[in-house]
Amino acid sequence: MRTDAVRGHLDGLLLAVLEPGPLHGYAIIAAVQQRSGGALELRTGTIYPALQRLERLGLLKSSWDSVGERRRRCYELTEAGRRSLAHERNAWQEFTTAIGSVLYPSAPSTPSTGLAT
Repeated sequence: MRTDAVRGHLDGLLLAVLEPGPLHGYAIIAAVQQRSGGALELRTGTIYPALQRLERLGLLKSSWDSVGERRRRCYELTEAGRRSLAHERNAWQEFTTAIGSVLYPSAPSTPSTGLAT
């Protein structure tokens, strides 16, 4: 799937994969890829700036986690992030309903001829 298709929806995707609990950057990328059945492949150069922006906005908080000698930053939702995710989901539902109405209009009704069948 084209990267352009994700544009405008990245925040919602990141918030959604963090809903169950904290994850580090690579695990976030893997979760999006797994949940999308491999259709969405996010790059580190895309998600890390977005995660930092979401943290600055107060939607995420981060902490350092050590695994062996490696340190990695883990991100998790704040209450504001949970509210934002609910808003993103509502906006997505409205968007897909509107687009679906255009792409898949209901079958046109046939005018009644007044004849009994």
